[in-house]
Amino acid sequence: MTREELIGLMRHKRSFLCVGLDPDLRRLPPQLPQNTEGLHRFLHDIVLATTPYAVAYKVNTAFFEALGPAGFSLLHEIIGTVPSDTFLIADAKRGDIGNSAEQYAAAFFAPSGRPSRVDAVTVSPYMGHDSVMPFLAYPGKWTALLALTSNEGAVDFQLKKLDNGRYLFEEVLLTAQKWGSPDNLMFVAGATRPELLQRVRSLVPRHVLLVPGVGVQGGSLPDVCRAALTADGPVLVNVSRQVLYASSGANYAEAAARMAASYVREMNGYLSVVNA
Repeated sequence: MTREELIGLMRHKRSFLCVGLDPDLRRLPPQLPQNTEGLHRFLHDIVLATTPYAVAYKVNTAFFEALGPAGFSLLHEIIGTVPSDTFLIADAKRGDIGNSAEQYAAAFFAPSGRPSRVDAVTVSPYMGHDSVMPFLAYPGKWTALLALTSNEGAVDFQLKKLDNGRYLFEEVLLTAQKWGSPDNLMFVAGATRPELLQRVRSLVPRHVLLVPGVGVQGGSLPDVCRAALTADGPVLVNVSRQVLYASSGANYAEAAARMAASYVREMNGYLSVVNA
């Protein structure tokens, strides 16, 4: 999906909501089988219910990988469930070099040499350009580069001041944007520190920002929009648990749809600033 197509989808749905799919057997509604069959039905119903509101889905591969071979099968089945006109992100946080990076990129973008449904993969820049370039080599695909995360440990490295006065995450942004373009490189920047999110946007004014941390983690949608959403700078706001587990009862899909719809109604007031 191109940048123009993604922005067009945002306009069409009047949304910039990304729904995170983090399936946890321990949180399945009791009415469903407590196994991968139940997870498949749960995720299928969630995707079906939220499709009118979501412009993107982010599948967190760790939750599938932890289930072993059945989890890998489930991952591919759910990837096939996401509508083809919706942006699909594999949240895998890969970060290796050389042949390994090439194989990781191929695993998501061209498994067995065939084009994949996945539009973007999250990648860690810690090992430098040769850990990122293999992902950027696929036309029509995106690399979502970790820049500023919402977790407590972000202070350990990302917020270290360098001799030039910049934070490390700022140096990452300035360097990494030379590797790709706003048409194939987006940055992951957390919602919980809007003053830092504003600094991210100032350094990468045209790149799409994938913003997790709204909802359960404490990030605010209005704060994100004020800090990062501009006429030339789109955002994808990821909400996972607050949508996915909006209800633990039999109405889980309807509750997820209501929660997604409430976010989209709030987004409508900000979407008019987005241009192609």
